[in-house]
Amino acid sequence: MGMIKTPEQIKLIRNAGKILASVARDVRLAVREGVTLKELDALARQRIEAAGAEPTFLGYQPYGADKPFPASICASVNEVVVHGVPGDYALKPGDILSLDFGVTYKGYIADGAFTIGVGKITKEARELMEATHHALLLGIKECVPGKTLGDIGYAINAYVRARGFKVVKGLSGHGVGIELHEDPPVFNEGQKNTGMPLKAGMVLALEPMVSAGDPYITQLSDDSYATRDKSLSAHFEHTVLITDKRPEILTK
Repeated sequence: MGMIKTPEQIKLIRNAGKILASVARDVRLAVREGVTLKELDALARQRIEAAGAEPTFLGYQPYGADKPFPASICASVNEVVVHGVPGDYALKPGDILSLDFGVTYKGYIADGAFTIGVGKITKEARELMEATHHALLLGIKECVPGKTLGDIGYAINAYVRARGFKVVKGLSGHGVGIELHEDPPVFNEGQKNTGMPLKAGMVLALEPMVSAGDPYITQLSDDSYATRDKSLSAHFEHTVLITDKRPEILTK
């Protein structure tokens, strides 16, 4: 499929992004001690469907997974990096929770994620979340014609390393819009002026995933991925449109 989206496709992806941002705000407000992950999932699904859209993740089977994903959002706690399955776990003070959303609107898709603390969190957890979020913003700044995918990865990784953390290995961002995972892969490491040139009309999901300790991951029995040493992890993601001028965040 083409990496350059048409104006009509971009319009529909933009609408999906607006719905996603609204749903994410609602779910963020519901995050508190005692709330279960499946309650957050039910809220997200209700809000997505009320907006006339569909939860992209529900029934989706990513590469490497043994079975289709059974929920509308991914909810990953503490050392779980991504693809956490919402269940009966009730949030506790000190937890950090990564929530990943996919919204399909009239066949077109936006993808986004954020990490939030529950109650009082540690200084390390707060700094990890801040570093991951800022690394995402630095990656987005590179999303202009004339730059490359390597420039995005370099910006993200250089900042993460400077803050004393590590980019998780084996996971990356991706193209998005017509399918949930499209080419090109958008790595969170790279070298300046290398890789595919960026062009107006590309829609990319940038998603730095960062570990406070070991950068390596292990796959759990529910197909989620966790840091190998069980150190804390954080995850932030936006769907970004490359334009002739500055990047447009479609899930802001």
